Amino acid sequence: MKLMSVHTDGGRLNARLVARGEAVEVRKAAVIARTVDVIIAAWNRSDTIERAVLSALAEPEVRDVIVVDDGSSDDTAARAGQCGAKDGRVVVEQLPSNLGPAAARNVALEISTAPWVAILDGDDFFLPGRIRRLLANADEWDFVADELLQIHADRVGNETPAPTPCDRHLEPWRLGLEQFLLGNVRRYGILRKELGFLKPLIRRSFLDRHHLRYNEALRLGEDYALYARALALRARFLVIPAEGYASVVRADSISGRHDKRDLELLRDSDLELTVSRTLTPRERRALKKHYLSVDCRVQWLTVIEALKSRRYAQFLAAFCRSPKVSLFLIIRLFEQVCQRVVKTGI
Repeated sequence: MKLMSVHTDGGRLNARLVARGEAVEVRKAAVIARTVDVIIAAWNRSDTIERAVLSALAEPEVRDVIVVDDGSSDDTAARAGQCGAKDGRVVVEQLPSNLGPAAARNVALEISTAPWVAILDGDDFFLPGRIRRLLANADEWDFVADELLQIHADRVGNETPAPTPCDRHLEPWRLGLEQFLLGNVRRYGILRKELGFLKPLIRRSFLDRHHLRYNEALRLGEDYALYARALALRARFLVIPAEGYASVVRADSISGRHDKRDLELLRDSDLELTVSRTLTPRERRALKKHYLSVDCRVQWLTVIEALKSRRYAQFLAAFCRSPKVSLFLIIRLFEQVCQRVVKTGI
């Protein structure tokens, strides 16, 4: 610090300098406490990874952008590394084989050192100022998420991402476990907006205190499972109106492609929560509803497999799971018959 010559009492001057130095240290500590590491798990995203990384680097509050290439067969890692050629904040880690987004994010969490982490998918991007606006709401919370802005892949650059038209909240609201579980019961015929798709800022100390990481057995719904476990541990989870997470809707989205085993693992992850003694009766009922909603999709794939292989006992067993599952299967079969009639013109 450069000092000018002044005519004043030396003791008072020293006291002011000490106080000023302490204030500077307090401001520095506040800045450090508000830094964010952005973690990106990417698999074969060479076409979009640069856009994602550069959007994160544009946020002044971001300390590091940690890209974990999950065994890509393209040049995802190289393209991410090019973004860091002029910016030392980019860290790229390559996995030798594809382990899934949960495992890749856990690797990124072990590399991360910032007090806050932000999740960004390799085909999505931030709009300017998003991190600053989330941090402005973060003081009393463990998770801070904003509602997603969606845009179709072929419209990026030509249109501004917009909120989904259904169930939009205009004010910040606290998300509890019951509401979260019910908010992930998939509804057919509407644009997908399950709460498990949220991409929050996460307070690192909460994850570490509860030894909480992504379930690496899951290749579908890994975000849902993490948030559900955190809320069962009574995490303080704030959701605010959209602040700039652009979720790109793609025909080849990983979340839109899954097999029966993926759904079974997601369904059974709910069973892990049932052992928690802290769940209220309402939360347990909501958990059962979510379990059944996923099981409906599992049994639909079972019905398709059974019909193809002519295993009629397996076909009938799917209808015996529960009245809800049976009704769901009847409706889906009726829809399939109607579609075939229309297609063939019978």
